[in-house]
Amino acid sequence: MIVETRSTTRVEHMSKIENPVRVLLVEDTEDNRMMMRRLLELSGYEVSEAINGVEAVRAAENETPNVILMDLSLPVVDGLSATRRIRQLPDLARVPIIAVSAHDTADFHAEALAAGCDAYITKPIDYSELEDLITGLTAQHQK
Repeated sequence: MIVETRSTTRVEHMSKIENPVRVLLVEDTEDNRMMMRRLLELSGYEVSEAINGVEAVRAAENETPNVILMDLSLPVVDGLSATRRIRQLPDLARVPIIAVSAHDTADFHAEALAAGCDAYITKPIDYSELEDLITGLTAQHQK
């Protein structure tokens, strides 16, 4: 039995797009990463992954994503430091970065924006809100 949902309709639509949006998903918790990857891919996004800040910078340089989802609490190098490093790279200075964190305080929001993030979303993630953010930021970046 096939059930058509908004997601499957969007997948069919996005699969016809020649250049899907490339998302770099930076998340150290495997379960969170797997769930997010699956949701993003079901929506037609092309997803690559990194599990710490060092890998995030390297992957961003090598893959030049259209948008980066950056967990802020990462091992080796945290998400804020990784964001600052990415912002120093000329080819990546304007790539939208969405901070992802379980902390929902004004201080965390302000710190993420000051580090170079374009938006902030809290865990647990409202996937509709995330899709709206990705769509808005990538459209704005393409102008």
